[in-house]
Amino acid sequence: MTEAITVSRRAVLTGAVAALLSAGLAHGRTPSNQLGTTIMNITRGGSQASAKGPAEYFTGAVRIDMRFKGTAPARIGGAIVTFEPGARTAWHTHPLGQTLIVTSGTGWVQMEGGPKEDIRPGDIVWIPPGEKHWHGATATTAMSHIALAEALDGKTVDWLEKVSEAQFNG
Repeated sequence: MTEAITVSRRAVLTGAVAALLSAGLAHGRTPSNQLGTTIMNITRGGSQASAKGPAEYFTGAVRIDMRFKGTAPARIGGAIVTFEPGARTAWHTHPLGQTLIVTSGTGWVQMEGGPKEDIRPGDIVWIPPGEKHWHGATATTAMSHIALAEALDGKTVDWLEKVSEAQFNG
């Protein structure tokens, strides 16, 4: 469930924000949008159904949670992605690059022509724009990461061929 919390800049400046919020939220609605407002959206954990990673773009068992997409002028979007052992993305590129923040487990990431790199919780991986790469779990350990990418002309990813078993195990 997404909640929209609307707060007037004038109300904040005059100290009336507490009264405004309690009046609106106590009646199950958001406060009035009459004085020029800023809107904050909170998407609650567990409010979206998990999705399977499409077999067209992933190998193995992949779960995608908490997808989000910024609203203009923002271009950011992302999700939490969990890979079971042996699961991985297909080769792909991002027009404006991609950031991965590893949250659990152990995984691998590889750019075309480069070595396969281990990634662990707390690691932050930046893949530059247009670089062909893949990422996923190791052969024996699951891995989860937050994946972030910006859209260019509405597109965040170009999917390519699947990673072969020889590439994955190499």
